[in-house]
Amino acid sequence: MQTNILKGFLLAVLAALLWGVSGTFGQFLFQQRGINIEWLITMRMLISGFCLLLFAKFGEKQNLFEIWKNKKNAMQLIIFSIAGMLAVQYTYFAAIKHSNAATATVLQYSGPVIIAIYLAFKNKKLPVFLEMIAIILAVAGTVLLVTHGNLSSLSISLTALLFGIASAVALAIYTLQPVKLLSKYKPSLIIGWGMFCGGFAFSFVKAPWVVDGIWDVQTYWYTIFIVIFGTLVPFYAYLQAVQIIGGQKTSLLASLEPLSATILAVLWLNVSFTTIDWIGSIFIISTVFLLSKKAKKVKEVVEEI
Repeated sequence: MQTNILKGFLLAVLAALLWGVSGTFGQFLFQQRGINIEWLITMRMLISGFCLLLFAKFGEKQNLFEIWKNKKNAMQLIIFSIAGMLAVQYTYFAAIKHSNAATATVLQYSGPVIIAIYLAFKNKKLPVFLEMIAIILAVAGTVLLVTHGNLSSLSISLTALLFGIASAVALAIYTLQPVKLLSKYKPSLIIGWGMFCGGFAFSFVKAPWVVDGIWDVQTYWYTIFIVIFGTLVPFYAYLQAVQIIGGQKTSLLASLEPLSATILAVLWLNVSFTTIDWIGSIFIISTVFLLSKKAKKVKEVVEEI
């Protein structure tokens, strides 16, 4: 039993660290090698989605096409693929391109607060005390992060800020929209189709065979890392961790993602991260822990992409 729990914790930590490293590698490819965001996302989603579907078919013996036989389920899956899976990946990487991996990842972690606000409106009741504190901390943390404490100017571009906020909104959609589907089908099937369909749709924006940028050894290795170790492996590890230790503990451990992305961006890419930035980041990340107190009532509040 203890061995299983340890395995679950290690898998959750592994997923968070790999996601954090993936974001930083993405920043390097966009800003120093001129790799096209749309192309990278298309390749990432197509390959990882295809591999997850293979796992669902041969590893879990699932019927891959059963979900498409029901029109309502098929429509929900398409919406999830575009408005959830594709949107959360594109806005996140776009925020990285226009700012840095540390800032983009932290901003995305305000997603759980957006979920809390949405649920409060949906249920027609004011947020409870912990939710109010989380909202205040998220707003204060975002303000500190994007202004460096100087309210008269932004420390990142308006484009980066808008993509960062859009990433948080997309994370909320990604978390809440597929709840009904996940009650009927296994996560590997939903995420696999979500990635593959999202990648297929985006291939009309940027064809996989049209490749831009400077390609050297680093470019090849970092691209492979993002596709395999920044997408396929962490998604699988995260799902395994959820099965072993539950969604609440797994999502809390996933909070290591912005920390790992920030540390790597500062040490490797020399991203400037001031004391004010660290304070703002801590404010935002702490909202995940506050909102986890309500996990028994709303289990999906802090789930990740």
